[in-house]
Amino acid sequence: MYGSRFRIGCLLVLGAVLVIGGCADSADEQPADGTGLTGGWSTAGCEFPRLPEHMVVAGTAMPVTPAKLEAAMDRIDRAGRGEFAGAYAGLEVDQENARAIVFRVPSAAFDDFIRQAAEDTCIVVRDAAHTAVDLAVWHDRVLADLDFWRHNGVRIVSVGARHDGAGVEIGTQDLDRARTELPARYGPDAPLLFLQEDPVRPLANPTATPRIN
Repeated sequence: MYGSRFRIGCLLVLGAVLVIGGCADSADEQPADGTGLTGGWSTAGCEFPRLPEHMVVAGTAMPVTPAKLEAAMDRIDRAGRGEFAGAYAGLEVDQENARAIVFRVPSAAFDDFIRQAAEDTCIVVRDAAHTAVDLAVWHDRVLADLDFWRHNGVRIVSVGARHDGAGVEIGTQDLDRARTELPARYGPDAPLLFLQEDPVRPLANPTATPRIN
């Protein structure tokens, strides 16, 4: 699943950076095994210089994900959402450097799987504070309370679990109140991150056909 932010009132199309994570099925959660390496590490494939791959779109060279890297990412993402859901937070692709970055709560077993799944591709592994499963619970709690917050004058514009496991981002027009009132409701340890966001502004006549002179 691709990382996404729930935007109240509109659908966002994400481009440029592919991120995977942010939503998960809590029913598949497995407990994390013994702690793996902390502080981050990278696979053997990162020892070799790699040039980005490109495709030409409308006369412009655009970076693309190499097929072998995309396959490795798919293997890691599927295992992260299944067998290693107790450690996996998400991943992103760095097309310019032909590598992927995996975020996980340190887990020796998941680290071993990543090494095997990477084959000769470059996978950078970084620590995460929370798993995708954990953040999905908080994400859904806030979504379920949108009417409550609207009624109490806290205007929430977007809710999105971060693929790096840092927390659930809450975009709001009422930043100061949100920083005080949401932790009061969900507890001081709730992994909520707040940012100021403007209200949703629908496009003017979005389906209009451009005039050709």
